[in-house]
Amino acid sequence: MLEVRISKKLWHFNLELEVKIDNQILVLWGPSGAGKTTTLHCLAGLLKPSDGFIKLNAQVLFSSDEKIDVPTRLRNVGYLFQNYALFPHMTVRQNVLYGLRGKRRAGTSGVDAVELLNSFGVGHLIERYPGQLSGGERQRVALARALVVQPQLLLLDEPFSALDKSTRESLRQEVKKLHRQWKIPFVLVSHDEEDAQFLGDLIVSLENGRFRGDSLQAVSVQ
Repeated sequence: MLEVRISKKLWHFNLELEVKIDNQILVLWGPSGAGKTTTLHCLAGLLKPSDGFIKLNAQVLFSSDEKIDVPTRLRNVGYLFQNYALFPHMTVRQNVLYGLRGKRRAGTSGVDAVELLNSFGVGHLIERYPGQLSGGERQRVALARALVVQPQLLLLDEPFSALDKSTRESLRQEVKKLHRQWKIPFVLVSHDEEDAQFLGDLIVSLENGRFRGDSLQAVSVQ
């Protein structure tokens, strides 16, 4: 379960968000600059909220009252960045195993990196470099790197924005399948209405740092 009630003072507005989800896909939908990626950064520990709390299962990741701010590397949160953030000088294998640094030695994780890459259909590319991959292949490798550490929460920032229509539709299905398999909360950022409607169990429509609508149960995109 993910529980969030945070505010973050930004130069152009204050981000205010309050959500509570179980093992569901929460979509943060809205225009560029609405505060969507800032929310992900706060959840991952890359930014510190001005106030509030973040709880993941039984662990408090951030609390302004209790003065708790768990470092990013200890939050057990997977993050798929918008540009995938793969290291160009590392092979696919090295990129995925890099996610295990400082937490577990390769081979001690409950998830086999090669098996995970095979499940995404890119196991045969394991010795290639990111520059030799298509957009869809890079995304699958980035997902494998985010999941190899067995996160309790997966954050996805505009995961389909750089993909063509057919690849986009295929990978939407893959993300949905992944969610059923992993049974953890996903928080996905998008400005695309089709992505939001297809993937979202709950949809928060953000505008200038605040969600529109009276209830998160009203999941239609406006």
